[in-house]
Amino acid sequence: MTMENLAETFVELADTLVADFDPVEFMHLLTDRCVTTLEVDAAGILLVDHHGELQVVGASSDRARLLELFELQHRQGPCMECYLTSVPVTVANFTEPPQRWPEFSSVAREAGFGALHALPMRLREQTVGALNLFTVAEGALTEPTLRVAQAMADVATIGLLQAQVISHRELLAGQLQNALQSRVLVEQAKGVLAERLQIGMSGAFERLRRYSRSHGEHLSRVAEGVIAGSIDITALAAIREAEPDV
Repeated sequence: MTMENLAETFVELADTLVADFDPVEFMHLLTDRCVTTLEVDAAGILLVDHHGELQVVGASSDRARLLELFELQHRQGPCMECYLTSVPVTVANFTEPPQRWPEFSSVAREAGFGALHALPMRLREQTVGALNLFTVAEGALTEPTLRVAQAMADVATIGLLQAQVISHRELLAGQLQNALQSRVLVEQAKGVLAERLQIGMSGAFERLRRYSRSHGEHLSRVAEGVIAGSIDITALAAIREAEPDV
């Protein structure tokens, strides 16, 4: 993590907040920047919906996303506890007994991860989710790295809440719900592309994302177009597939 990289990260995160805010793209930007800036191997984001249930809204890799989904399905684990308590949770070693969440630890090991750090996404007294950092190597991250990670989580939270809706719970719930609904559209569009182009889910998402950026469209709108058939699939097929997930 260099000072130059750190500065670029916060400028990019802040620039995303200025206008035409796309929460789904912002969440993926955050997970990608966590990997490149903090030098972790994967990152994921959980947000609470208007029913009070946590949902996966961003992940830097399919392995991280599936691990987050496993935790939500079993309704227990370090990331969920971080959200419920608003306190950071660290699992520095998934192999050393005793494990507080043995099933989660077992699945994490099978996914190739050795440690996890979960950080609350909160502003003042309000917690809306958790930012989760995965490393292949065992051991805790350094305190300076964790402070930067928490600052990134704070920026993301401000981006979601925005100053004018902090005190209005109903508006906040609607904003978060829109982000979650957009995520569902993106997942559906990924499935459509993966099936039609016979490619992996990661490659399908990267095509959606590059098309979104090159055409200046929200990721959710591109997803809607793919699902509805209003976007020519051949245009996405021509986009070069991304490198495999970490």
